[in-house]
Amino acid sequence: MTTKTFAVALALTLAPALAFAQGCNYGKHDQQAMSCADGTTYDAASKTCLPTTG
Repeated sequence: MTTKTFAVALALTLAPALAFAQGCNYGKHDQQAMSCADGTTYDAASKTCLPTTG
């Protein structure tokens, strides 16, 4: 196998892996806001909705 052919084969082999690595930002930019029912507020420590007092 010539050097040029080897380089092309290597590039075609690595291209899908590199393309996948570029798209691994799931959840970092598209986070959805937590919404709670009326009379409750979101508590970040417990990650649940707790009833509001008073």
